[in-house]
Amino acid sequence: MASPAHHSPAPQPEQVSGARLVVEALERQGVDYVFGYPGGAIMPVYDALTGSPLKHILVRHEQAAALAADAYARVTGRPGVCLATSGPGATNLITGIANAFMDSVPMVAITGQVATPLMGTDAFQEIDIFGITLPIVKHSFIVRDAADIPTVFAEAFRIASSGRPGPVLIDLPKNVTNGMAERSEAVEQPADKMPFDAKAIAAADALIASACRPLLYVGGGVAIAKAEASLRRFVERTSIPSVATLKGLGSIPTDDPTFIGMLGMHGTRAANNAVHECDLLICVGARFDDRATGKLDTFAPNAKVIHLDANPAEIGKLRRAEVGFAGDIRAALDAFEARPDVAAWLAHCQGQRRLWAPRYDAPGQGVYAPALLKTLADRAGERAIFTCDVGQHQMWVAQHCRFSRPQAHLTSGGLGTMGYGVPAGMGALLAEPDATVITVSGDGSFMMNVQELATLRRYRLPLKIVLIDNSQLGMVRQWQELFFEENFSEIDLSDNPDFSEVAHAFGIEAFTIDRRSQVAGGIDRLLGTSGPILMHVRIDPRENVWPLVPPNSPNVEMLEKRW
Repeated sequence: MASPAHHSPAPQPEQVSGARLVVEALERQGVDYVFGYPGGAIMPVYDALTGSPLKHILVRHEQAAALAADAYARVTGRPGVCLATSGPGATNLITGIANAFMDSVPMVAITGQVATPLMGTDAFQEIDIFGITLPIVKHSFIVRDAADIPTVFAEAFRIASSGRPGPVLIDLPKNVTNGMAERSEAVEQPADKMPFDAKAIAAADALIASACRPLLYVGGGVAIAKAEASLRRFVERTSIPSVATLKGLGSIPTDDPTFIGMLGMHGTRAANNAVHECDLLICVGARFDDRATGKLDTFAPNAKVIHLDANPAEIGKLRRAEVGFAGDIRAALDAFEARPDVAAWLAHCQGQRRLWAPRYDAPGQGVYAPALLKTLADRAGERAIFTCDVGQHQMWVAQHCRFSRPQAHLTSGGLGTMGYGVPAGMGALLAEPDATVITVSGDGSFMMNVQELATLRRYRLPLKIVLIDNSQLGMVRQWQELFFEENFSEIDLSDNPDFSEVAHAFGIEAFTIDRRSQVAGGIDRLLGTSGPILMHVRIDPRENVWPLVPPNSPNVEMLEKRW
């Protein structure tokens, strides 16, 4: 009698922890660096990180994790990733998440959460981070089943990067990351693509062809769309002059003959005059922000408008456009064929740029910050990346440094986040290790995230920090001087520590200069040092940023420096 056939049992699908699925999902997305700080609710993920090829950067405050991830994303074009525990860990990410949202930066923020049975019970370190961040994220997830992790992470990265980029939050309850599920592959969803609008292209071409004084108004959306090459080809074909917002700087090299300058509140008079005089404004990846437009109903008063943006909601939001193009900026710029006759107009704009060029021959023997920054940018070369904090020094960098690409100028535009500079410098160095990364900070901003000097030391990140110290909250003091009858309220920082000694305490090389004769040697030492270094620069506390458009005024009504 034949014996019955024996069949081997089918192999059971492998069960892995939710935390392991999180790490594998990040690896699958090609993530290199995760910026974070551990704690109770996120501890299973940290347990799973051990042995992973993911490189974790331990910051000293969660805000710095989000800001470093933001800068990493701006340089690479890929979503930055930050990781924090529940409660205060999650709330400390909020400023960085908002910063990314305002500046359209792709980011995935991962937070631990108390176990689902405890949610809503005011458990230890429980906070509704999902609810708190709703206005400042593109999308958010609370994962309730470990099996959903691969799909949720794939979708989060897709949403963060597609269309108008932005931050996505993933909240991970501890019982979900501790739970077990089968390992699975997420089905990648294709990114949404806006249809190409040939009629809009034809209408825009007709406006360009008939314009006598066309002007490009370039914003941060150009870099987000990776449209720099298309924009430069368009300028090469047409010779149309351009102005840029704070975030648009570098999309066209700032020393290009067709570039007239930054526009807006602290822009150049030449740029603001060009906007006032133009008869066609071609807005590329900008959103008519109040700092750029001044009093909106006086902005480009004689111009028709062509508006190109990835986000349909921006078209016509603040200024009606004769032609609006929501979609692929690159495709639109490459499709334009008109060749207007702009030789006389370009020469006029270039003449204005020469006429209103900044002066660097300030009287006295003290350090003149604009001259120092111009010299530093010229010396640092093409591979330099500047990361800025917020205040007077931020405007001086925008006005006086040269940028050949938008990734060379990382600044908190929409939110104006003090404390951005050093964490952003860390993110930029990890994104581009061969770059010369320079953080320009002020004495107010620097103290906001001074603890990250320890992170620089730990990872030997060769950040060059230029700390411009006027012992004041300079921009607030300037406004109080000009618009509040010199009622100087709570701007005195004269009890600052000795910043060189602070840096030394963290193991960072540092030195101080306060005379113009020391600038050249200071720049040599700053750029010639292989590791992290801080150049502490004391300047006159009465120095202001010029020019300046007063609030609710037309951009052509600029206040100028009197020598």
